Amino acid sequence: MGFSFIHAADMHLDTPFEGIARVSPEIASQLRDASLDAFDGLVDCAIRNDAAFVLLAGDNYDGSVRGVRAQLRMLRGLERLSARGIKTFIINGNHDPPEGWSAVKSWPEGVTVFGHETVASAAVERGGVHLATVHGISFSQRTAGENLAARFTRASAPGFHVGLLHCSAGANTEHESCCPTTVRDLQEAGMNYWALGHVHKREFLCEGGPWIVYPGNLQGRSPKPSECGAKGAVVVEVDGSQVVRVEFAPLDRVRFAVSFVDVSTLADLPALRRMLVQRLEQLRKEHEGRGLLVRAVLRGRGGVHRDLIRLGAVEALCEDLRGECKGMEPFVWWESIQDATRSRIDVEQVRLRGDFLSELVKVAERIGAGEESRAAFFRDVCANLPAARLQGRIPELDGGAEAEELERAVMLALELLEEESDS
Repeated sequence: MGFSFIHAADMHLDTPFEGIARVSPEIASQLRDASLDAFDGLVDCAIRNDAAFVLLAGDNYDGSVRGVRAQLRMLRGLERLSARGIKTFIINGNHDPPEGWSAVKSWPEGVTVFGHETVASAAVERGGVHLATVHGISFSQRTAGENLAARFTRASAPGFHVGLLHCSAGANTEHESCCPTTVRDLQEAGMNYWALGHVHKREFLCEGGPWIVYPGNLQGRSPKPSECGAKGAVVVEVDGSQVVRVEFAPLDRVRFAVSFVDVSTLADLPALRRMLVQRLEQLRKEHEGRGLLVRAVLRGRGGVHRDLIRLGAVEALCEDLRGECKGMEPFVWWESIQDATRSRIDVEQVRLRGDFLSELVKVAERIGAGEESRAAFFRDVCANLPAARLQGRIPELDGGAEAEELERAVMLALELLEEESDS
C-alpha cells in the first residue's frame, strides 16, 4: 500500500533573526512571524498531500525556556493534523531538550513525543492496514555525547521502518557535535529511512539502502551559508517498504540571499549601483513570493574600488538601495554590502620601486607586523585627532579589524598619491 509522510526539523519556532537591525516596523513584524507562518505552511503541506504522518526531528523551539506563543502555535497546528487523522511523531533536540519547561501538558490524539530514556517504537495504521513503524528517542543533556543510533533496532514488525533522531552525522562541521554517529552506524540499524535533525543545510547522506536525510531548517534565520536559500521540509512517498520519491517542499516565508558581484568592469559607484539593482531584480524573480534579506559581496579589482574604500561609502550605498526598496511587496531589505574588492595597484611592484610610495608600503608593513604595534599606531592616531572629528568615525577595533583598516588606509593612500602623480 502506498502512502506519504512529511519530514521536517529545526523549526526553532518564534526565534529572532540574527544580525538584522533597523528594519521598518512592518518588516520587523514579518520577521517575528516568519518561523510560525512556515510551521502553518508545514501543516498545510501535510494536509494537501494527505500524509499518513509528520516527523519533527528536534529543535522545534529555540532554548529550554520555550516561548508561550511558539508552543500555542504548534499546539494549534497539531490539532489540525489530528483532526485530519494525520499522526505526528516528535523528538527533542539540543536546543529544546525534554528537561525544559513546557506550557503544553497534553498533546492531541495522534501525537507521539518520544522520551529520552530509551528508543521507543510506534505503529502507523490507516484503514486497519499497517503502514510503518516509527522508532525515536529524544536528545537529553545526559546523552549529548552518546551515539544514540547504536540503540536502534528494526525489531520484527513488517513493512516500512523509520528512525527519528537528532544527531551529528556525516562531515558537516558548521554545527556543534550532538549525539555523534556515522553513516555506517545508521545503515546497520535496519531502517528504511532515517529522519534526522540538527544540520540546517538540506543534505541527503544516503539515497537508498537506507535513505538518510537532513531536511534542513524550516526557516532561515541569518546570512550564514547554511541558512541561505530555500528552506522547508521533504515529502516522502513510499510503496510498501520502498521509498519511491523524496521531494523538497519550500515552506519558508523569508529568505536570505547572498549575491557575489564582480566589480572588475565597473568604473564608478553609479555603475555598481545599477548592477546591484539588476541583481536584485533577478533575485526577486528567483525567490518569488518571499520576503528577501539580501547581502551583496563585492569582489574583483576595478576603478570602483577607490570609491568603495572611502569612509562611509559602502554604508551610504547600502542606505540608498534600502530607500529604493521601501514599499516593495514582498519586502526587500539590503542586509549589508561587504567590500572584498582590491586595488588595481600591484603592491609588490610598488615595494620594489624605491620611491616615496615604496617607503610608505614598507612603513605600513612594519606597523602591521604585530598586534601590539598596530594597536599602538591606532592609539597615537586617535590621540592626535580632534574629538569632534573622531565621533562616529573610529569604531572599537580588535586585532583583526585593525589589520583590515590599516590595509584599507594604505591602499587608499596609494590610490590617491598615484592619481596625484598621474595628473
